[in-house]
Order: sequence, then C-alpha cells, then structure tokens
Amino acid sequence: METIQGGVAKDHRGQIRFVNDFDMKLVKRFYIIKNADTTLIRGWRAHRIEQRWFYVLSGSFCVDIVKIDDWDSPSPNCPIEKSILNALDQQVLHVPSGYGTAFQAVEPNSELLVFADYGVDNAKYDDYTWSLDYFVNLQHASNSVK
Repeated sequence: METIQGGVAKDHRGQIRFVNDFDMKLVKRFYIIKNADTTLIRGWRAHRIEQRWFYVLSGSFCVDIVKIDDWDSPSPNCPIEKSILNALDQQVLHVPSGYGTAFQAVEPNSELLVFADYGVDNAKYDDYTWSLDYFVNLQHASNSVK
C-alpha cells in the first residue's frame, strides 16, 4: 500500500482540498461508499487484477487490508493491516491488485470515494468475497495510513 499526500488551500472564499500528486491516468470509474451506520462493516472483498484508490470525503473509516495468498483457498491467517483513514488527512490510499479490504465508518455520515482502474463490466470477473470473520490475523493498528 502507498499513500499519496494532499493538502488544503484556504482563503476568505473558503477552501480547496487537493491531492495533486494522484495520477489518475489509470482510473476508469469511481463510486462513493456511505455506510448506513458505524456498526456496519463492508468486506471482505478482493480483486485479483483491479487496483483501487481510496479518499475520504467526510468523516473517517477504519480499513483492514489483507494480501490474498491463494485465490482458490486463501489462508485465514494472512496478515491483516488495520489503519484509520480520515478526511482531515487529505490522503489517497492506493491498494494494488491482489488485496482484500474491509471498511467500517468511524463517524456517522462518513463518505469514502473509491477509484478503480477497470470498468464495471469487469467486476463480475474479478470480485472475490469472504465472510467478515474469515481472516483472523490482525497485525497492527495505527492512527492513520503511513
């Protein structure tokens, strides 16, 4: 995983949030996730060939990330990396192909913008899911993605 740092410019008119170093040449589509509440966890969902980039529009999300070791039968003990993504950090998190994710809103009304490098027609060929309790090997937690 990699983070791409952004920033904010403020003046009397308001503010502009930006991530100027995010090269969007590969992006084919985007969508926005807004969980119904802070107890819901979306996951585990993985993509063998699609990569994704995540940007928090408002609030914050806890994100768990796991590298899939075997697409037919992944080990439940694959290491899970846990981090907090916060809108105030102005960061884009890049998750390369080959990883699974699970997300939980930490604050009510949090919104997560997701960019993908394949069109929606590809989704049915590259969508792998497991139950929330499938992966069990939490490695560490941090306040934000490094």
